Amino acid sequence: MIRLEPRPQSSALWTYASPMLAIVITIALGILIFMALDKDPARALQMFFWEPLKSNYAVGEIMIKATPLLLIALGLSVCFRSNVWNIGAEGQFVIGAVCAGSVALMADKSTGLWIVPALMLAGVLGGMFWAGITALLRDRFNANEILVSLMLVYVATMVLSFLVHGPLKDPGGFNFPQSKTFEAITRIPRLMSGSRANIGVPIALICAVLLWIYLFRTRAGFAQQVGGLAPAAARYAGFSSRRALWVALLISGGAAGLAGALEVAGPIGQLTPYVPAGYGFAAIIVAFVGRLHPVGMVLSAVLMSMFYIGGELAQSRMGLPRSITGVFQGLLLFCLLACDTLVTYRLRWIRKGAG
Repeated sequence: MIRLEPRPQSSALWTYASPMLAIVITIALGILIFMALDKDPARALQMFFWEPLKSNYAVGEIMIKATPLLLIALGLSVCFRSNVWNIGAEGQFVIGAVCAGSVALMADKSTGLWIVPALMLAGVLGGMFWAGITALLRDRFNANEILVSLMLVYVATMVLSFLVHGPLKDPGGFNFPQSKTFEAITRIPRLMSGSRANIGVPIALICAVLLWIYLFRTRAGFAQQVGGLAPAAARYAGFSSRRALWVALLISGGAAGLAGALEVAGPIGQLTPYVPAGYGFAAIIVAFVGRLHPVGMVLSAVLMSMFYIGGELAQSRMGLPRSITGVFQGLLLFCLLACDTLVTYRLRWIRKGAG
């Protein structure tokens, strides 16, 4: 039989190298899947790792996908470092999009440029409000934040569905469940002509820098992490674990809400039932592949966006199923968990009957 035994000391090298090993194993397993589906593995890998980089427009599409993934992952990293398990960033993303979209729908042709920061702020506040529900239930009633935040994802999706089928439905939209297309003044400005990449890209990178400063260069960031990981030690040092809970969830919710605002007022341009794209769940993988570090999460967000775009290309050009993107994301997560486990533990073979 096989038993997992704790290692006397984890390897510092493999602690940071295990995500790379997980990516290599994921690619190897992907090749086997393509062969089992009777598809050319070389061409399939080209769709995932070359086609998304071959032109300026393709790189812009990577930026579009990576922006919400990075923003949400940055917020989640604060939660996870604080030992707060926010699994409902997708719901906070949706509510942020709803709030931002509602502000955008108030605009008309005479509205000024203030509408863009206003809708972004609305998205942040909407995400914070939705995450605050989880914080309140955990704080006051000791409810499990994993279950609460996850169940609120479905509530947020139903709220969006109700609005686009009812109060926010476009009366001239031929009965489709969607809002009016937002006025041009409300659209997030693009970085360059010929690309859909918008100012969300530098905003996400600035947020990564600010998070690095907060976590590793401020007393508040240190207190945040200690308050979540060791409440007793935090109380002894004068830090509040309750404050750590609220700060973590509000930052995470605000980041997810901002991502929702940038998405709905950027590439989408209106509220539809298809706003939920799974970014909130994929960002969990982004956060852990990036080792909960801002620099690592920038790189892992780019990798995950390549999976999204590669999956779409493989579906349209090779006839692969739509679920191939989710398969790659799941494989990467499981491979990362396996590699991390073997960094901390080692396998020991024990003969049957031995003690």
